[in-house]
Amino acid sequence: MTSLTLGTLRMPVAGLGPANPLPPLRRTTDPHDGVRIHVDDDEMRTNVAYGHLPTLLPYLVQDGYGRVREERDVEVAVLQNDVLRATFLPGLGGRLWSLVHLPSGRELLHRNPILQPANLALRNAWFAGGVEWNLGTTGHTTLTCEPLHTVRVTGADGVPVLRMYEYERTRELVYSLDVSLQPGSPVLLVTVRIVNPTTRTVPVYWWSNAAVPETDDLRVVVPADSAYHYAYDSGLQVVSVPDDDGRDLSRPATAPSPADWFFDCRAASRPWISALDADGRGLLQVSTRRLVGRKLFVWGRSVGGRRWQQFLSGEGSPYVEIQAGLARTQLEHLPMPAGETWSWVEAYGMAELDPAAAHGPWSVAQEAVARAADAIAPGGVLEDELALAAARADRPVDEVLRPGSGWGALERQRRQAAGEQPLPDAGTPWPDDTLGAEQEPWLALLRTGELPEADPARPPESYVVGEGWAGLLETAPEHWATWLHRGVARWHAGALVDARAAFEASLAHRVTAWALRNLAVAEQVAGDVQAAADHYRRAHALAPGERALTAEAMQALLDAGRPDEALELLDVVPEPARRHGRVRLLELRAALGAGDLERAGPILDSDLVVDDLREGEDSLADLWAGYHRARGTADPPPLPARLDFRMH
Repeated sequence: MTSLTLGTLRMPVAGLGPANPLPPLRRTTDPHDGVRIHVDDDEMRTNVAYGHLPTLLPYLVQDGYGRVREERDVEVAVLQNDVLRATFLPGLGGRLWSLVHLPSGRELLHRNPILQPANLALRNAWFAGGVEWNLGTTGHTTLTCEPLHTVRVTGADGVPVLRMYEYERTRELVYSLDVSLQPGSPVLLVTVRIVNPTTRTVPVYWWSNAAVPETDDLRVVVPADSAYHYAYDSGLQVVSVPDDDGRDLSRPATAPSPADWFFDCRAASRPWISALDADGRGLLQVSTRRLVGRKLFVWGRSVGGRRWQQFLSGEGSPYVEIQAGLARTQLEHLPMPAGETWSWVEAYGMAELDPAAAHGPWSVAQEAVARAADAIAPGGVLEDELALAAARADRPVDEVLRPGSGWGALERQRRQAAGEQPLPDAGTPWPDDTLGAEQEPWLALLRTGELPEADPARPPESYVVGEGWAGLLETAPEHWATWLHRGVARWHAGALVDARAAFEASLAHRVTAWALRNLAVAEQVAGDVQAAADHYRRAHALAPGERALTAEAMQALLDAGRPDEALELLDVVPEPARRHGRVRLLELRAALGAGDLERAGPILDSDLVVDDLREGEDSLADLWAGYHRARGTADPPPLPARLDFRMH
């Protein structure tokens, strides 16, 4: 029998907190940005250059979390048969949190003992563990910490299927996950379906990231003899597999520092990847051919890599990731024509190999895992599931288990009003009862042609961008909020001069912190750091309690060479915001810039923890070195492990 149930999982959780209300007019940098491609491959170079998002709009940044964790109940959906129990987090991107092989009691994934956001994703907040489903662009996904619509559908054979889906707003795509577990099946089947409902070709990126426990004896086996290697301090280059310059890269525990290996699986009869322990057991992932990419990510044995592991999962819970994607590397996007649907099936289960084969010569291990893949997930089973999923894709759902966001419902109404092709909604319904406060002003704009004039002392709750909304904004009656939103939409469209004019028009109607801040960003992009700092000072004076604005204003003043003014801002900042790790980091930087070592020293020597330290950010190491240089220390002490997050 197969069962599908809802429940809760109690665990230590650091809550997400409120979203950052300042529109992300510039994308957060990713460690892979600007990587040098040392590969003679025109197709790869074309894909790497293609499809980059100008901003993360209309989404807002999620940086309101902290490092204090409390025991909380987390909502889960559980799909189970006699062999496997799969636990999903529908309120957090549909993450497959746990996959237990019931006969052995073995957990096949890295089931993180804590739920701790950190700054590793497109919108900042990300957490480690399980299998993450990534649609969008390089840097995880906009929805990794968002709820998905979660429903029950029934297969043709009467077995329950878990479906999770959402409307992804940066690419304007609909995607769904159909998860099935046949009675007695040794594999969990996940059918991914992406629909492009637009009238244009859209850049598409997908990677399924599975975290597995890292042990000294772990071996990752994949059907490839070469890989594209990226080590965070060098470009992308081709290496042999498994022998990479004298080191066996199939042994993650020997990696000296964080690194990615994108395996070239194009010659394989079937794409798969596995992570096997000393006994030859572990997670095996295999898919239909569309999902051709495979990757290994390791944090490595460096002090920085170990510190990141602790930061994300606590003490004694290291992991590596084995991943599967649409392209060969995560630097690439693929063009998806208008109106097309792409789908594939992924199978997750436990491989059980003879240890001598699993840890023998590379070709022997490859052949052994290939046989295991054929045994537990025959190609015919995956192809049959692909056909079954296509047949039930537009079948009405049997039961709504939990709602997702209201953005799909809003888009359904916008398309209807504009006479455009509707979103697919038979098997992925977008009910009006999901519409909430974030969608209210846009519903009013749709229905009346007028954007409500909100309280200017409060930042807008949400934004819309894209051609579908731009025309409505441009013809709406004018007030400060209309002009502000016009500016944001114009900025996202690349019309920076017109966007600046809109922000100035907003200020002419009403002086707000939000228009001043956006104008400050425009000045930064134009290269006038002094004007940007001036605008930020005015904006901050109007909203001194907005922590995100404090951080941006302090950074702008530092960039303008005005550290004393950055320190002055803190005099009016409320205590909770002033004690935030990012603000304390900026205070430390400002104190050093102002030559105030008496102020800088205690911050550096305290229990400084930067809640939203960015992956690849070396600011703590730089400030440690800068402080000791300022003190004239001839032989600076080594960087303490608690401050070492270096990725190279």
